[in-house]
Amino acid sequence: MSSISVVTLNKGREAHLARLIEGLAHGNAPAECVVVEMGRDPAPLPETPFPLRRVALPSEGLPLAAARNAGRRAARGDILVYLDVDCIPAAGLVAGLAAVAQVQDALVCGPIRYLPAGAVRDGWTEADLMRLGMLHPARPFPETGFAPTDNPGLFWSLAFAVRAATWDRLDGFDEGFDGYGAEDTDLAFRAAEAGVPVLLAGVPPAFHQHHLSCDPPLQHFADIVRNARRFRARHGLWPMDGWLDAFAGLGLIAAEREPDLTVLRPPSPDEVAAARVPADRPF
Repeated sequence: MSSISVVTLNKGREAHLARLIEGLAHGNAPAECVVVEMGRDPAPLPETPFPLRRVALPSEGLPLAAARNAGRRAARGDILVYLDVDCIPAAGLVAGLAAVAQVQDALVCGPIRYLPAGAVRDGWTEADLMRLGMLHPARPFPETGFAPTDNPGLFWSLAFAVRAATWDRLDGFDEGFDGYGAEDTDLAFRAAEAGVPVLLAGVPPAFHQHHLSCDPPLQHFADIVRNARRFRARHGLWPMDGWLDAFAGLGLIAAEREPDLTVLRPPSPDEVAAARVPADRPF
């Protein structure tokens, strides 16, 4: 049986991280959990029934690609299960993802149920989170087993598993994608080119804890524009097209994207505030 390393990234979300760890403790214990800390002076971690290690990668920004690669370097398991720090894994999620990755050389994604604000309280139960969480309609996960997709753009890094050897063969995430946006889509496109498909697994979900966010993500405007250009130069198409369309609709970039994105202006603080997702909306 392969050993499982869970990897997560954290920057100032200690409360969410504590809930993720609670979820891990409800299931079969992984060989370890690696927490890559992108912030400074993190709070103490709770006691766990499995080894829990921290990797320091302090940064003023969100070096997501570099942080995931740092987690891989620290991990010792044969199967890597990446969880977003906002995700509480259902008891069977990690083992379910790992079981598919053990028999399928693939990027194996798990379903996410998005929670409204205030859904997670002390003494939470999986049944409560299942009732309150909402599946994202853009990704049709099967009830059981797994389903391949010919669209690598459906890959998401919120909850996925991959063999460590496959990660190494793909050279992990491209750290040239600096900050937020497109680094996970780039990995999936490169994986597809190498014959490594994206699979949607019918396993128990991860429950995504609510946090402040914007739709579109105007707070990451500069990162998204920069990373979209890098992705286009490599793969020949624009990623995150829904967000780019929204930026154009707000007059931040030109509607015409050829031969390049034309930035007209950055979003104003008022525009960022107006784009915040209401607390009662899961996504």
